Amino acid sequence: MKKLAILVVLTLCCFTGFAKDPESKTFLALFKSSELKEHKTNIKSIENQFSPFFSTKTYDGNSELALIIEIPSCEFDACFLGEFLVNLGDGQKVQLQNLAFRLFDLSENQLLHQTYLAMYEESLLQKKKTSKATKATSQP
Repeated sequence: MKKLAILVVLTLCCFTGFAKDPESKTFLALFKSSELKEHKTNIKSIENQFSPFFSTKTYDGNSELALIIEIPSCEFDACFLGEFLVNLGDGQKVQLQNLAFRLFDLSENQLLHQTYLAMYEESLLQKKKTSKATKATSQP
């Protein structure tokens, strides 16, 4: 009985050791600089509010301001992230979804892109097969 209990405990330890960890999710928040000026804040202050908890990067340039937030092993979605409160310069708190121009779940969009790409490649294969079959039947 003691050997069976040890075997069960070791088996459970092995299974939990090889269990797949949930993957991290990456979100992209786009901001319009005019809206940030209107709210008297900037992209760096928003990043500083998220950086103690998550891995963040900001990009600014000729287009919209971008904030990339990587959240490790979570069940977040873009709607849940949009409900986070952001402190403004004048002491007000605003939800991220009201401040950001757009919020994207890059992890979900990557899977969708791979699915579309696989469907496209499959349709190309079907077209090749049908064109080869028609050429073979049309030649004497």
